[in-house]
Amino acid sequence: MTDLQYHTVGEHRQRILTLVPHLPHQVLPLAKAIGYTLATDTAAGLDLPPWNNSAMDGFALRAKDTANATKDSPVQLAIIAELPAGTDADPKLGPGQAARIMTGAPIPTDADAIVPLEDVLGWDPGAPTAGTPPPDSVILDKPVEKGRYIRSRGDDLRLGDRVASAGEHLTPHRLSSLAAAGITEVQVRTKPRVAIVSTGSELKAPGEPLRRGQILDSNSLLLATLVDTSGGEVVLCDRVSDDPSELKSILESTRETVDVVVLTGGASVGAHDVARLVLSPHASGGVQLGESNHSDRALMDTAVRFDRLAMQPGKPQGFGLLPNGRPVWSLPGNPVSAWVSYLLFVEPGLLAMQGRSKPVADWQPVTAVESWDSPPHREQFVPARVVSATGEPLQVVPATDRGSGSHLAGRMARATGLARVAAATTKVSAGDNVLYRSLEN
Repeated sequence: MTDLQYHTVGEHRQRILTLVPHLPHQVLPLAKAIGYTLATDTAAGLDLPPWNNSAMDGFALRAKDTANATKDSPVQLAIIAELPAGTDADPKLGPGQAARIMTGAPIPTDADAIVPLEDVLGWDPGAPTAGTPPPDSVILDKPVEKGRYIRSRGDDLRLGDRVASAGEHLTPHRLSSLAAAGITEVQVRTKPRVAIVSTGSELKAPGEPLRRGQILDSNSLLLATLVDTSGGEVVLCDRVSDDPSELKSILESTRETVDVVVLTGGASVGAHDVARLVLSPHASGGVQLGESNHSDRALMDTAVRFDRLAMQPGKPQGFGLLPNGRPVWSLPGNPVSAWVSYLLFVEPGLLAMQGRSKPVADWQPVTAVESWDSPPHREQFVPARVVSATGEPLQVVPATDRGSGSHLAGRMARATGLARVAAATTKVSAGDNVLYRSLEN
């Protein structure tokens, strides 16, 4: 088989997005909902603001009382009330009367304009106003426009208006909007419970001594932190050797406690690649291919398939559903490959399970300022770093001078994101456009 016959990144990802199940709903108070995905559209429970209020510290008045004010003939209005934020007072304003008012306080029914402190004659910007009694009067030397500095009831939202939509990520600013709109609890998708398993007899836990042939397991930490950023909850993070019985044991023991399994290592064609030995359709732990009436049988089969993708790094990829319907990803073991594979395939799948309206990340065009080679007929994903100054058009270079080697775990720290090179490109030259995804937001 040639590279031209490999599955594309888009085909593999579409199979994932088609097969992953949606997680159930739960109701949470706003204070507990940070990071979850909204499951239903949510409507405002009140008008926002709920009443006309002042946009400035100043004076509430009737605009017609200032119509004749000039520098030569200023108008003087009597101050009859003080209106701090939070008051429910609604003083009557007669001709020639005004009320001192603070930002956010309700506008008197008789008032139709606000004049800020700085627009009245005799105001001293250096004089403190906190704790001072209201003046007896205010003097104006120009007319005040009707409606000036008034925030009208419902100007932001009306009762029943949509505040947030199903599929949106509940970020701090979005939760704040919901709270302001009178919403106290929301219906969200549950977080996917994830088991992370690094495979390979050569792996040792960080901090343990190494003998010849052994390496430290960095993938477990990498994937656990990535799962957290994708809204998942890691409930198991473990390592197994190349003995198939160990992986089978974990899969069986987590049947009822995890929604997703993510494996690294053992996805290629080696004699000891344990993920294939356990999960391929004809292995004892695998799922047999089922019948489907769908026009695209290859897309809809749920069995764990081990495909070769037209990408670098990350060519060997495994994905499918376990017997109880849990998605399982089998990613390459090399750290850069595992990182890229997670971002391209696991992240969209986890977000889709949570009903996220936009599970696939955006890429933006940037300029390469160095040249590098790209393999023919494969999309290339290069750890890259931004070298342009803040505010300037983005320019990137590879994060390492040794290409996109999938084993270069120690050099990943230099990257600010990934550069993406089209499969038709074999050489990136300085000045060329490539696609870029920032990973530092």
